Order: sequence, then structure tokens, then C-alpha cells
Amino acid sequence: MNDLFLLYGPPRSGKTTIGRLLAERLDLPFVDLDARLAEQAGRPLSALRQGESEASFRGRETAALRQAASDGRGVVALGDGALLAPLNRGLAEDAGVVLCLEPGPETAADAGAGDAPGAPARRPDPFSEHYASFPRRLAVAPGVPEENADAAQIAMGAFRVRGMGAAYDVRVGAGRLDDLGALLAARGWQGRAVIAGDEHTLPEYGRRALQALEQAGIETRTCRLPAGEAHKTIETVQALWRSFLEARLERSDTVVALGGGVVGDLAGFAASTWLRGVRWVGLPTTLLAMADSSLGGKTGADLPQGKNLVGAFHPPALVVADTDTLVSLPDAELRAGLAEAVKHGIIADPELFDQCAEGFDSLRQEMSAEFVSRAMAVKIRTIERDPYEKGERAGLNLGHTVGHGIEKAARFTLRHGEAVAMGLVAEARLAERMGLAHAGLADLIAGVLAGLGLPAAIPAGIDRRVVAEAIQLDKKRAGGVVRFALPVRIGEVRTGVAVDPALLAEVLV
Repeated sequence: MNDLFLLYGPPRSGKTTIGRLLAERLDLPFVDLDARLAEQAGRPLSALRQGESEASFRGRETAALRQAASDGRGVVALGDGALLAPLNRGLAEDAGVVLCLEPGPETAADAGAGDAPGAPARRPDPFSEHYASFPRRLAVAPGVPEENADAAQIAMGAFRVRGMGAAYDVRVGAGRLDDLGALLAARGWQGRAVIAGDEHTLPEYGRRALQALEQAGIETRTCRLPAGEAHKTIETVQALWRSFLEARLERSDTVVALGGGVVGDLAGFAASTWLRGVRWVGLPTTLLAMADSSLGGKTGADLPQGKNLVGAFHPPALVVADTDTLVSLPDAELRAGLAEAVKHGIIADPELFDQCAEGFDSLRQEMSAEFVSRAMAVKIRTIERDPYEKGERAGLNLGHTVGHGIEKAARFTLRHGEAVAMGLVAEARLAERMGLAHAGLADLIAGVLAGLGLPAAIPAGIDRRVVAEAIQLDKKRAGGVVRFALPVRIGEVRTGVAVDPALLAEVLV
């Protein structure tokens, strides 16, 4: 599957309007298939339909669809009924991502005068059952094309992140790992590559990534790293540098990070410093990495004194999130990633928060690519508006200021997501005590986390003084004062909040 996205649906569903917006956002060419048919025939589409048999017209459609599929990239608005023929449907679904748009009640009413007093009732769409057979569907709201385009990007798993130097693409979906070579080749990235993975991810997914790259003519080597936060050190970065040296990586070559947040942070940091910066591609294999660390370009390593004290902003050139990798993810790791999804819901997406409130069993059973894409979308939109954390982006630190202190005090024996979950509740209690949030917000968040099997309270064995000391060393301090991001309500946070150390100590008890 390449970078081809096809919009389908009945008349007046917004295929052309939404398609143009998507093409602009994704920096892809836009094709209106009906307009292309009319242009090729040299006459209006209505005349073309009337002057030819149905079989002849559909044959033209097939030829135009083949051309779009061979292009391999773009956003295509399909004519109504264009995929009725099994041949056409197979072409479209093999070549790209098909999203069927469904007009909402008001939009459908605008399609004709059938709802006017005394007017004949609108005829039912003869293709309605056909449209309903597509797995990806989006109910289109009337009069809000930008919001419809937002929802379409989530449904299709396609984003382009701007604001930190060169823009980069994000692709989300099942089986996307096998597209890696084609995605790099489409961007003209040849030469050599090093796949960095840990002792878990490299044996499980390394061969697929290696084969995908080599099939695209990219000479590839692997570098196996020890797993876990305890190895997120400068020594591991040095091992990556040695691997780059052995592979003879040049500035036009590529580092591929295959794994969770630790692998991504280390490989991205090593790439930022090798030859003063080489391209890197993120292949996150955990929900935590997909929703958080693979995005935004924060790379780095830990020091004994704290997390991520050494690092650089070095955005990836491409992020490919294959949601199939989540199927084999241990429950504990999936729960840890869901903490980030809860965080993003609190920050800017109440609907995502509500989905998290459905509980772990429900989400585990149906961990859809669309859920993952939705969780990623919050961070993507935030970093686009504030790429270098001058204001709004600091909201993404919600739960992390206290969470990082808990991790340090626990000597990194807790999973990052578990520490973030505790941090979310503690910081919500801070917000309540300071009058920023309504009473009961912390309990609401704690209840959702409990339904996901995540801890809400700091364990009794964690030394609170060590937590507080670690917070005072947090890299988010300014002018000697640590600034918090605190929740106001579900869907809103406030950044840059100074907290009285005495109040913090009370909340940590």
C-alpha cells in the first residue's frame, strides 16, 4: 500500500471538498476521477454518461482508476458507484486506503428538494447497501469541511506534521510495516539504512523491516540494543554510533528506530549527532510510542540524575505505525500506552477520554487503527501549533512532571505509563487544591485509569522526598521554578503553572 487515499460515497457527501483539503494537508496531488474522465473524453461528464453505455462508461472509470493506482500517491475523489464493479473495488483497495463518506441527515437533505413542503420524497440511494459494505466509513457533518477533514485524517491514518524544519509524514494502520520500503522509495530515499531495535523488537519484527527495505533496493544492517529504560544511556548511544560507523552511514542515509519509546529516543538522538544529523524513521511498536514518543522530535538519553537530561530536537523524517504490532503486546505494556491516550483525551479530546472509559477489556478486544490514530492526532495537532514548546505544547507534559519524579524514585522499576497515570491523578489533585479544576476531576480520572488496570495512587514504598527532589531537577523549570501543566476540565489544560513546593508535598503524601 502506497500513499494513495481514495474518497468514495454518494453525491453531495463532500468527496471533492474534503479531498482537496486532505491533499493540501498531506502535500499530495488531488485527482477528481469524474473530472479526469471528462477531460480525457473532451466533453462534460453528463454528456459522457448519456452518450455511452453503462459498460463503456465503467470501462473508462477502470482505466482512470488504474492510472491513479499506478501513480501510487495522491488523494482521489471517486464518482458515485465507481467501485460497484468488483474489479474496480479490488483495484482501489489493493492500491490504497478507501474511505466511504456518509452524508449526515442535514447534508443528505441538502442533496435535493425532496424535503421541501409538497415536494416529492427523495428516492433512496440505490447504492446505499454497497456503500455500507466498506469497512472504513465516516459520517460527514454539514457545513464544517475542516472538521470533516480532521475526522477523515483520523479514519485514514494519514498526517503531515509541520513546524519543526522539514515537514514529515505519519502513516497509521494495520500491516504498514510491510510498506516501509515503498514509502522510503517514493520519497527518493535510497542508499543505506541501519535498523535499531532492542532484544524484543528486533527478533520479532526486524526481518519484516529488513525485507521491506531490501526489496526497495536499500542496503540495510541491524543494530541490537539492550531493552529497558535502564539502558537509555550515553553508553547505548555510543553502541549506535559504532554501528553507524560499521555500516558507513552517510548524511543521505537513514536510521530506522524499531521499537518503543526508549529505542526511538536513543536512535533519534544518535541520528541527530551522527555527521551532525542524519535522517531517521520511526517504527513505533508500542501504543505508548505511537501516541507519544515517536512524534515531535524529542530525542535523548538519561543521566543518573534524571530522565532525558541530554537530548536534542531532531524530528523524524517519517513515522510508520503498524497497529498489528499491538496484537502481541503484553497487557501491561498496552495499559501503559493507554495512560497516554487518557492524557490526550484530558488535554484536547473528550471523545477519546470517553472511549478510554469503556475499560481495558473492551479496548483490548477492539484496539482499532482509528483509536490509535485518534490518540496520535492530539499530539500531532499540538506540536504543529507549538513545535518548540513555547506555550501550548507544554500541555503534553500533563502527568509527566510528577510521573518522571515517581520513575526516578522507583529507580525505573515502574513502566513509564504507570508513572504517568499516577502523575495525572496527582496533578489533577493539585489543580483542584489550587482552584483551577472542579472538585471531583481527580476522582473521575482515577476511575477511568482504574478501569484500564492502571494505578492512580503512588505506592507506599516510594520515597516522596526523592520524588519532590527529582521534580525540582525537572528540565521544564524556568527561572529556578518548575512549571506544571495542570488540567482544568476534560478537554482543557493550563500550562506554565507555578506550584508551591509545600502544596506539592501535601499532594504527594
